[in-house]
Amino acid sequence: MKSISVLGSTGSIGVSTLDVVAEFPDKFRVVALSAGRQIELLADQIRRFKPDVVSVANPADCPRLQALVQDCSVEIVSGIDGVVSCATLPQAQMVVSAIVGAAGLVPTMAAIEAGKDIALANKETLVTAGALIMDAVQRHKVNLLPVDSEHSAIYQSLSGHQYADVRRLILTASGGPFREFSRDQLEHVTLEQALNHPNWTMGAKITIDSATMMNKGLEVIEAYWLFNIPAEHIDVHIHPQSIVHSMVEYIDGSVVAQLGIPDMKTPIAYALAWPDRLPLSLPALDLCQWADLSFSRPDLELFPCLKLAYEALAEGGSAPIVLNAANEIAVEEFLQQNIQYLDISSVIRQVLDQYRNESIHSIDDVLHCDDRARCIARELIAQGR
Repeated sequence: MKSISVLGSTGSIGVSTLDVVAEFPDKFRVVALSAGRQIELLADQIRRFKPDVVSVANPADCPRLQALVQDCSVEIVSGIDGVVSCATLPQAQMVVSAIVGAAGLVPTMAAIEAGKDIALANKETLVTAGALIMDAVQRHKVNLLPVDSEHSAIYQSLSGHQYADVRRLILTASGGPFREFSRDQLEHVTLEQALNHPNWTMGAKITIDSATMMNKGLEVIEAYWLFNIPAEHIDVHIHPQSIVHSMVEYIDGSVVAQLGIPDMKTPIAYALAWPDRLPLSLPALDLCQWADLSFSRPDLELFPCLKLAYEALAEGGSAPIVLNAANEIAVEEFLQQNIQYLDISSVIRQVLDQYRNESIHSIDDVLHCDDRARCIARELIAQGR
């Protein structure tokens, strides 16, 4: 039985992870959970999975949670120290890193340094600190299994093949709700429209990132670090059906792909059980029902966030950190309806232009750049009001 700690247990990935665990109680035991503000849901998870330790973001929520689970024997901790304790719990063999945004970096690094295998759903960890994370993975000899459906697909498509034989990686993207919009239409996008993803049910932040295609840009950077493939050999194809989750093209022209219904339980289960597979109770993929599987190249003029991500990766240094931080602030402001949809990419571009690129040597350097970039983004947005 594998003991796991789930960071971000009340988010969409965390909930799906626990659904997989519940389906295979003889294979997994939850020893730690960390969550943000959804205290009632966390209490339900505690009663259901009986972890040893749980962490909440705000210390003020501890008494409330304690009252909700007073019949459970569980240690309740809080703040960054609390989530790090969940990430490094001695009895945990694997840590599912599913905290949204750059907040997942510190606990994920702590888990790696504690010798835990990582099921990585927090793409910002590699976007902001790819070199540091991959170096730590090598030094501590841990396994890092991608949970993003696209990177899981590539991981599976690379299995049994030699990296030297790879010509390019092809990340597929649904294109979100605006793949057929014109520039004029994008100027009038509402928050409700942006949150209405056609294929996937996700949290608000990642749903907006999917609409702008920043999510795919972050995935390009993540793929660069995960698979050690130059950016010029990482392509993005819009695939509205979300059946082909990504592909690897080899030097002989062969293309190996992973297909499946759009359900995050599949890549989650693959990461949890690797190198084995689990008999999930999901509908089988019936290709006969899919007469058309279409692919096209994204228009970088309509989706400038994707272009900005490629540029930040090429620039290196602090640029990906700044890109991610500015995006998180811009998306937050858009969700609060303080800026318009097209302002998201504009804010990111302005922050990248203002921030002088720096070399990154430590997690402290990452956190410093992240904080400064967020301040610049907030100032720019405040000036524009």
